[in-house]
Amino acid sequence: MIYLADTANIEELKKLFYYFPLEGITTNPTIIAAENKPMSEILPQLVELVGDKMLHVQMISSKAVDMLREAKAYKKKYGLGDNFFAKIPVTEEGFKAIRMIKDSGINVTATAIFTQQQALVAARAGADWVAPYVNRLDNISSHGIEVVGYIAQSIKQYGLNSKVLAASFKTVDQVHRVSLVGSHSATVSYEILERLRSHPMTDTSVEAFEKDAEGLYDIEF
Repeated sequence: MIYLADTANIEELKKLFYYFPLEGITTNPTIIAAENKPMSEILPQLVELVGDKMLHVQMISSKAVDMLREAKAYKKKYGLGDNFFAKIPVTEEGFKAIRMIKDSGINVTATAIFTQQQALVAARAGADWVAPYVNRLDNISSHGIEVVGYIAQSIKQYGLNSKVLAASFKTVDQVHRVSLVGSHSATVSYEILERLRSHPMTDTSVEAFEKDAEGLYDIEF
């Protein structure tokens, strides 16, 4: 399973890209709103920071034809390549837009998915990634991890080209469990990425190593 950062905070992303093996960034209107900056200011910084890794940007238009125009505008304005993915919610217009955008040569991530069938339809429509929301499903007793597993199983069973991009996490355990049910990737907040890579016993072990090494590691480097 690969990891993406679900944030548009530039300082958080700089720190994560320094040490974490991220494969990209995902954003949505809520994440952009949290920065209290317009897209025209944030997006160029994200493009520069992400380099050749994946950048998933959500389209905000409500009509399929406008989603297509929006995706084309982002790609052209910022010189984006195959690492750009237009995020499309799985609404009636969204399903139509997925095929239109794919046919135009732009990659698509289907988002706001809550059922196995929504993901399967999006995959059939041509979505490269399908993004089920784990914690939001758990909050309504709908077992988000189970849904992710069903989606991953269906993609494999039917030989589809789509992959699962699990989203909406509130705990490290949720990330851990989607990795066990076949999710191809997870997009995770800065806070949870920091928590999942660390452990107090690791810190204790390193402190002991440093103490034991005093006066013994005398080879110059």
